[in-house]
Amino acid sequence: MRRIFKTLVVGGASGALLLSGCGLGEKEDEVEDVGAGSQVDPEALQGVEVTVGSKEFDEQLLLGQLTLLMLNAAGAEVTDGTGTTGSEATRQALIQGDTDVYWDYTGTGWVTYLRQDEVISDPQELYEAVRDMDLQENNVVWGEPAPFNNTYAFGTTQEFSEENGLETLSDMAAYINDNPDSSVCVASEFVDRPDGLPGVESTYGMDISNLKNLGDASGAIYAQIDDGGCDFGEIFTTDGRIQNLDLKVLEDDKAFFPLYNGTPVVMRETNEANPEILEVLAPLAQVLDNETMVELNGQVAEGLPPEQVAEDFLREQDFIQ
Repeated sequence: MRRIFKTLVVGGASGALLLSGCGLGEKEDEVEDVGAGSQVDPEALQGVEVTVGSKEFDEQLLLGQLTLLMLNAAGAEVTDGTGTTGSEATRQALIQGDTDVYWDYTGTGWVTYLRQDEVISDPQELYEAVRDMDLQENNVVWGEPAPFNNTYAFGTTQEFSEENGLETLSDMAAYINDNPDSSVCVASEFVDRPDGLPGVESTYGMDISNLKNLGDASGAIYAQIDDGGCDFGEIFTTDGRIQNLDLKVLEDDKAFFPLYNGTPVVMRETNEANPEILEVLAPLAQVLDNETMVELNGQVAEGLPPEQVAEDFLREQDFIQ
């Protein structure tokens, strides 16, 4: 779904989002100006055309809608290019100019894009390393990082954890090695990522025989864990379904998974032409901590449209009217 957000004069009243989408090649929806709250300059991006991208899972769709609304409130004419499947494809859309801004993660930048294997456990140090190297090598500009850390984890049910004394990934490895029929659900991207399954198995000496690859349906993993379709599943630490389903997150006791602080990214050329894009998003990044993201992601997981969750949150924070 792609939508264009237009800044329209509506007699001083704040407009509402048109939530009906349209397919590629159809007429793109227009929405009225939501109006800028006190934390957004309504003329910062007046008339600037911006296409916002995102990956395909709940948190990314939410971040995409937050970005669309923030930039719209700052006066931009915004096109909705969210929902691309996979990290590599989403990044390529930015590099090729199909999108102008999206949110990525410092750990993904460090391990997946920059191919680095050094472990950096300090979030600010990791951010600065990614920021500097990606700018130098790829002309990608990383904006203000948010406090939330959406790293990988493995989860199970509270009942299964208690029955088998599972608290850590070392416990999980020992259980799987002793019970080779034990099932582990993952998404396809996790299978080949260096910060995914290969590294976990190597670090923890985990020999997974019964691996269930659910393809691109990473969201289905949570239901599979809850329903007993798999004993363990790859999850994300800020996903609201952890809270909604009361899942047990196993401790990464060997600190394998990198930090994944969410950060808006643009190309150097875009930033030089319109530095206001990242400037407008900086105050938003500051308020997105783990607790906030779990709550917002939980609302999306319960069925609320990302557009609605994003709009309600931004109104509460006085970013939009």
